[in-house]
Amino acid sequence: MSLQQPYLPRSGERAPRIETYRGSRKAEVKIWWREIDRVLLGLILTLMAIGTVAVAAASPASADRLSTAAKRLPDLYFYWQHIAWQVMAIAAMIGASMLSRENARRLGIVLAVAMFCALLLVPVLGSEVNGSRRWINLGIRFQPSEFLKPGFAIFLAWVISWKNRDPNIPVLGLATACMGLVAALLMLQPNLGDTILFGGVWFVLVLLAGVPVKRLAALIGGTFALLTVTYFIYDNARHRIDDFLFGGTAFDQVDLASRTLLAGGWTGSGMWLGIRKMNLPEAHTDYIFSVIGEEFGLLVCALVVLLYLAILMRVLIRLVDEEDLFTLLAAAGLATQIGGQAFINILVNLQLFPSKGMTLPLVSYGGSSTIAVCLAVGLLLALTRRNPFLRRETPGLVALLEAKVARK
Repeated sequence: MSLQQPYLPRSGERAPRIETYRGSRKAEVKIWWREIDRVLLGLILTLMAIGTVAVAAASPASADRLSTAAKRLPDLYFYWQHIAWQVMAIAAMIGASMLSRENARRLGIVLAVAMFCALLLVPVLGSEVNGSRRWINLGIRFQPSEFLKPGFAIFLAWVISWKNRDPNIPVLGLATACMGLVAALLMLQPNLGDTILFGGVWFVLVLLAGVPVKRLAALIGGTFALLTVTYFIYDNARHRIDDFLFGGTAFDQVDLASRTLLAGGWTGSGMWLGIRKMNLPEAHTDYIFSVIGEEFGLLVCALVVLLYLAILMRVLIRLVDEEDLFTLLAAAGLATQIGGQAFINILVNLQLFPSKGMTLPLVSYGGSSTIAVCLAVGLLLALTRRNPFLRRETPGLVALLEAKVARK
């Protein structure tokens, strides 16, 4: 049997042009649609749709509150701004979800390093809003900690996954050092809420990585000690915790939010018919859950909570048979970050947690933070993509949890 010789162009002769497949982009989209978790994507888009309606309902209250004698903001000012940001955010989400796992990992690492450097600049170049210096203005004002959230989860998962190459690498110490550096920079702003959220992501990842029980107890004890020190040296946190534990006035933000939430009853007063929302600070961001309660009712609030729970359950189902440790940890970290922020916000609105200044992800108006949340969701969708024609033989998350129980 003769073998075909490779073509070698002669002197002065051009090599034949190789025809490229014109439908390659279309084929990539088909592969993406086949592999992506369409149920998870549908749940996310449903939450975003609810958020769009909620921002429209909250926009008049915030526009009225932020208007001045010199300039009157239109009632739907924040709604139209939100639509513009959402278009960019959905584009970022779809683009990130089309990345391979390797490229999603690279993007997360680059994002983590870049936003960590930006955090270093916040105390020097940052602009102060409401007593905190958290934002940097580079033509577009953004909060580095928001974009650090998806990068931090992926970077930490990457570091912890090194133990598969060499069990002697002190991955727990490295991950804890990363957490400590980020926490220190966040508290310089100060930003206790995000510090707690980052700490929650770190805790979940080291827990899944199989930390010994004694070492885990020491870490938990150290965390409570740091929170106690924070209470005494961070005035804003102390005042908010005192108001939460011992009760504040009827004009406190959390109390106003709770009253607004319950004012609509089960079915709500109707869109744009709410009255109490007009007294809420940041009705379109931090307290949008209360606006949903007043105008659309507690039943819709319950639906929002169920959607967040469904997203978390769907991610866990997707990770049950995951074989790659990095993918398992990164997806779990991203889900923890999104779910943790959502439930902290909801608990604040229910007067069950001190005020933390956190938005409700995928629902609140957030400007550039909307892009950051959708980028995190896009990376989560990329990491949970599966070829439906391939079966996995090793139970990833199940095996990890069983091994942890066996070590106990």
